[in-house]
Amino acid sequence: MKNKAQHIKTRLLNHFGNPSTELRYDNAYQLLVAVILSAQCTDARVNATTPALFALYPSIESLAQANLTQLKECIKSISYPNNKAKHLIKMAQKVCSHFGGVIPHTQEELKTLPGVGQKSANVVLSVCFGQNYLAVDTHVFRVAHRLGLSQAKTPLQTEKELSVLFESDLARLHHALILFGRYTCKALKPLCKDCFLRDLCMHKAKSSIISPKT
Repeated sequence: MKNKAQHIKTRLLNHFGNPSTELRYDNAYQLLVAVILSAQCTDARVNATTPALFALYPSIESLAQANLTQLKECIKSISYPNNKAKHLIKMAQKVCSHFGGVIPHTQEELKTLPGVGQKSANVVLSVCFGQNYLAVDTHVFRVAHRLGLSQAKTPLQTEKELSVLFESDLARLHHALILFGRYTCKALKPLCKDCFLRDLCMHKAKSSIISPKT
């Protein structure tokens, strides 16, 4: 399995080069907000929403003082705007009160923020701070199972297994796996004939696997 994982890793990194998130951001504050908004929502929709959001709330301090109704109106096109608006304000308030207005640099600290789970924390740590973390979203979960890299029932367990198998370059691999799952190894109609990992895949053209339990 380790040998197979290294072959997959090499091909993914050779194919995608230096992949990163498709979310648009200028700093750690903006990335964290975008990641929270991206839960069960497309990056494209988030990117269409955040320019106006950051114009209204250009800093973590301004977001901490946001009016809930106004914020909900600003992100109304995003999935679950009510809950996400509450999480954003509470997150910003905690960053200001507990971390001096600076986005935390550790997984443990990030996970104390409202609206931030391990997946979101790992994205911020890997993208903004260059740390060796891999986040498992629906794309990574699907690809890992189709390639036979994991049989885990949950994203967190899948993350553990992939981290052990791949060891290094987890940040780049995370985004390579997302891009591979988003554009090639699609959920409903995977492009198996054009896949550069076809010979290593356990899925081929079979039916899609069940979505992860959350």
